[in-house]
Amino acid sequence: MDFINKIPTHMDFEGQARAEKLSRVIITLFGFVGLVWGYIIQQFSQTVYILGAGFVLAALLTIPPWPLYRKKPLNWQKAKGETESVSTSSDSTKKNKKKN
Repeated sequence: MDFINKIPTHMDFEGQARAEKLSRVIITLFGFVGLVWGYIIQQFSQTVYILGAGFVLAALLTIPPWPLYRKKPLNWQKAKGETESVSTSSDSTKKNKKKN
């Protein structure tokens, strides 16, 4: 069970953009090749099969969070304490009451 928890399940923003662009290129390329091949042999089913293969390939390459999609992780700021956020909201409420 410890092994499963160590598997990364995230992509960074640039990795998401890279995965989306790659999937679009693969699907477009397979769609074009499938359309041409299907026209040459006059079988629309071959076009659909080739496009389906492109979808499967694109899914295998872009859905899992491979290491190439995790090269630039974000450094998140630490969360503010609840006491600070409560005092900040009460200060803004006081300022709004003074304006009215």
